[in-house]
Amino acid sequence: MKVVLEKINNPEDEGALIKALEVTEEIRSAMELLENNRRSISVTDKETMDYGEVMMLGTDLIYYAESVDKKTFVYTKEKCFETRHRLYELEEILSSNFFRCSKSLIINIRKIKTVKSELNGRMIAELLNGEQIVISRNYVKDLKRKLGV
Repeated sequence: MKVVLEKINNPEDEGALIKALEVTEEIRSAMELLENNRRSISVTDKETMDYGEVMMLGTDLIYYAESVDKKTFVYTKEKCFETRHRLYELEEILSSNFFRCSKSLIINIRKIKTVKSELNGRMIAELLNGEQIVISRNYVKDLKRKLGV
């Protein structure tokens, strides 16, 4: 694939043009990578933020999102935030780099360091921050396809 960079003088003219014969997974991934810098979700941190204070968190910082007791938590490398979004809403908001790995968990496949199969059909994914996530056997096939394994 040929890549061309054109220097411009006006920041308002900044943008990217992708010419493709068809929209493949690689093209879609490149588009999402370019757009990801603008995507964010609203979160709260009960430990450090005042009541009602909301922060915008870039989706590229998210390692995984989990639903526990009708609350949704978003995990970054070192912190945990709560969001008002439901897990199914996050699936729509987040890019195709995110993958549902169980009924209550969505994982960022770009943050996976290693994956290991288990005897019972499940997989264990180790993230870049050292955390281990269980991939339910119902979702293993889709993950292998996404990772090209």
